[in-house]
Amino acid sequence: MKIIAFGASPSKNSINKKLATYAANLFENAEVEVLDLNDFQMPIFTVDIEPAIGQHELAKTFLAKIATADILVVSMAENNGNYSAAFKNIFDWCTRINAKVFQEKPMLLMATSPGAKGGAIVLGIAKNAFPFYGGNIKATFSLPSFEANFDVENSKISNAELDNQLKEIIKNF
Repeated sequence: MKIIAFGASPSKNSINKKLATYAANLFENAEVEVLDLNDFQMPIFTVDIEPAIGQHELAKTFLAKIATADILVVSMAENNGNYSAAFKNIFDWCTRINAKVFQEKPMLLMATSPGAKGGAIVLGIAKNAFPFYGGNIKATFSLPSFEANFDVENSKISNAELDNQLKEIIKNF
């Protein structure tokens, strides 16, 4: 079983990438590939630039990575109550190639943030929108107050209750 995981943030120290990596590695007998959005930097998508350059090769590469997955583990970064601009740009380029970006792959959709709401707003937006783009969301998980609930040094959730909640989701996935 192959898992493609990513945090939907371009931050080099993305807390969402850390959460997605941790969650993906909880699946038993899985090959995990963690994508870095910085590897998919493209010009800002516009209908004006698209005719000039066509389908961007990095968007094709991103879609090809999704195609190799048996499961997607995605943790959404919340920037001002919405997707990060970097993720949205990749997403926009990809939809011009395949509107079903997530290709009906079973998805664990998550979010975390430094605040107590754990990215709840962006998680809700993604949960409602992604099914229109081939997102087969099987479960969601929100980790509030990242710094208080995630042990960065050991790369794991430090709050036992929240860790058990995520492990139960994955066990029943």
